Amino acid sequence: MAPIPAAEGRTVWILGAKRPEPGRPKRGELIERLRGLGKAAPQLVAVFDARSIAGERHVLSAWAHLGRARARGEERLRDRAAELALFVSGDDQLPRALQKVGFGDDSVQFVVVGERPREPAEVLAALGLEADATAYPRPVDEGLLDRLGITADDRRVVPSSGWEGLVLERVALLELSAPTVAPAKARQSP
Repeated sequence: MAPIPAAEGRTVWILGAKRPEPGRPKRGELIERLRGLGKAAPQLVAVFDARSIAGERHVLSAWAHLGRARARGEERLRDRAAELALFVSGDDQLPRALQKVGFGDDSVQFVVVGERPREPAEVLAALGLEADATAYPRPVDEGLLDRLGITADDRRVVPSSGWEGLVLERVALLELSAPTVAPAKARQSP
């Protein structure tokens, strides 16, 4: 596998987080806080259930595929954070993608992805979450693969040391499928 770029040179940061107390903030409140961050600045902020993230390569691959697709004018959704969820999940339908990688009231740990120059500490404070190094990165296990829709049959042909590759393959395959939204230039009126 290709080397992972150093964190200092990236336009995106990734960290583990948790609720400061069980069930708080609630899912709806967390979504409203995410919307508020989206309205306050153009830089992306996304939150995923940590049980669905196969590590740094998973998030960075999804980020890179999102960037390449957008550079070609092949956006799938208007909201980049929602579109990132498509790539992270390896699914081209947002409701299914959010079932796989989205968070709920039962989510305990999260992976927060932010675009610079947003600062991680400020984003966590705005979301009402706190840093949790045990949430991310975590090993790829059967539960994570199940959440992403990677079946036992898929896993049988690959040793457990290669399970991360199954996840990365799903991310890459999404970019190869046709976008569900017309390219940005095609939507513009004359």
